[in-house]
Amino acid sequence: QVQLAESGGGLVQAGGSLRLSCVASEGTSAGMGWFRQGLGKEREFVASIRWMDGRTYSADSVKGRFAISGDNAKNTVYLQMNSLKPEDTAVYFCAATAVTPYSGDRYYTQAFEFIYWGQGTQVTVSS
Repeated sequence: QVQLAESGGGLVQAGGSLRLSCVASEGTSAGMGWFRQGLGKEREFVASIRWMDGRTYSADSVKGRFAISGDNAKNTVYLQMNSLKPEDTAVYFCAATAVTPYSGDRYYTQAFEFIYWGQGTQVTVSS
């Protein structure tokens, strides 16, 4: 059972930045990603990275503000969040995919594509 541990959440003012980190207990995934869930809202995709080529994909709502990166050798993924807005307030979850690698224009964006999930870290953006 792969275990994921997120860190880096907290309280920040609008316009500020935070960097989330996630470490997996072992490297069995083809990629990793971040999702978030605001209070009373459904969980939504934020960003993902494919380990085979390092390519990333982000939701339109965070493009230009958030950036995902990672180190496959260290089983670690990061989410750099800049220009934060109050609507970014949510619990952010790290997730790891199954071993099937995607390529070309196919990216991991759906929750069902991720097998392992972290407990989540709270990000609160004040106005």
